[in-house]
Amino acid sequence: MAMGINGANFRRAVYYLQRNGIRKTWSAVRERLDEKSRAPYVWAPPSSEELERQRARWEQEGLSVSFSIVVPAYRTRREYLIRMLESVGRQTYPRWELILADATEDRSVEQAAGEVPDPRIRYVRLEENRGIAHNTNEALKLVSGDYVGLLDHDDVLTEDALYETAARILQKTRQGARPGMLYSDEDKCDQDEKCFFEPNLKEDFNLDLLLSNNYICHFLVMERELIQSLGFRPEYDGAQDYDLVLRAAARLAGRKGAVAHIPKVLYHWRSHAASTAENPKSKLYAYEAGRRALQAFADREGWQARAEDTAHVGFYRLRYEGDIFAQRPDIGAVGGRLIRKGRVAGGRLTEDGKALYAGLPKGYSGYLHRAVLPQDAAAADVRNIRVRQECRELFESVVGVPYKTVKEGERFDASLLPGDSDHLEISLRLGRALRDAGYRILYLPEETAEML
Repeated sequence: MAMGINGANFRRAVYYLQRNGIRKTWSAVRERLDEKSRAPYVWAPPSSEELERQRARWEQEGLSVSFSIVVPAYRTRREYLIRMLESVGRQTYPRWELILADATEDRSVEQAAGEVPDPRIRYVRLEENRGIAHNTNEALKLVSGDYVGLLDHDDVLTEDALYETAARILQKTRQGARPGMLYSDEDKCDQDEKCFFEPNLKEDFNLDLLLSNNYICHFLVMERELIQSLGFRPEYDGAQDYDLVLRAAARLAGRKGAVAHIPKVLYHWRSHAASTAENPKSKLYAYEAGRRALQAFADREGWQARAEDTAHVGFYRLRYEGDIFAQRPDIGAVGGRLIRKGRVAGGRLTEDGKALYAGLPKGYSGYLHRAVLPQDAAAADVRNIRVRQECRELFESVVGVPYKTVKEGERFDASLLPGDSDHLEISLRLGRALRDAGYRILYLPEETAEML
């Protein structure tokens, strides 16, 4: 959500103008102004009664998993470091340790850490600063918990972060699907933690959305064996978390329930002038590293594709060579947007039939730019869909008409559908059939069809 006109938003607007020109910038400004008219975001912390319940009953509820929280530190401001450590110390779930790996040249971080006495906090002084990936790897050598959580040195956890994570691990394990990677929703906070804004309310695991940007981000937790075996790669410093998550997703592919989303804000990302959260030009190298991490993922998968920047900094797309179906054997269909009178009228569908992004003006990018990013879908509107050759017999059995294409490409000619067709019901049935056959449905918003 937009915070209105402030220094951070002004810097973002100027940088967007430099990258994309006046026309796209004007559309982006109009969208931000529209957002400003909506009800402001308010973070609602758990009640004191709920927090006390968690502290009193975690053991009775069968929660036993242990956590190691890894924090690489370098020249951290005293007040931010103390607030970070205090946020961990206030956790309602007590089975944790924190490894603080400090590469600061002087003793300032060590002295600040000493102001938060807790035997579960382990301070480790590194001999030199060799970058965030190397520094974090040094901390990973020392962890002993079942799971490892990643926390930046100037951010804060909500008091229930570890409890909610432990509860989700227990829930999934009882269902026979112990997760290897978990993540929660997050938001940003100002320097004083009095104003909370720009919530990132995330989707459940969506591979192709992840291939557009690191929407998983914070609070990220992985099985100890997994994260230690993958490690952080120094050549992707600045986007080391994105590179890690991409490689973890590849490692966990095919494992039931391997990635779990906790739909609660458990992490506050502190926004100040030097942070990427507020100043998009402060870490341009990080965005370049993110693009290289995505390219490396595509190369490992054997896809002939080029990772490219989009209009929005930190967001990418894969440009596939030739037929996407030849490069991506996991994709059974590609769906695009339907536009009527300048607004989105259809495209990506949820399992219950909701058309995501419906009503959004054509030139808008939507919440966290998701409306213009490639992403997996439960179903796609049959009136703007392309189906791989191997799936067309399945298409015909579900839809009830032959798969014939429009003249200009491989898109299904929706005029073949009977006039009284229930397009939504057909689309949902087709989506279920494709997913049951083991295929993904990829939503590509740039593949747009205009409706009368």
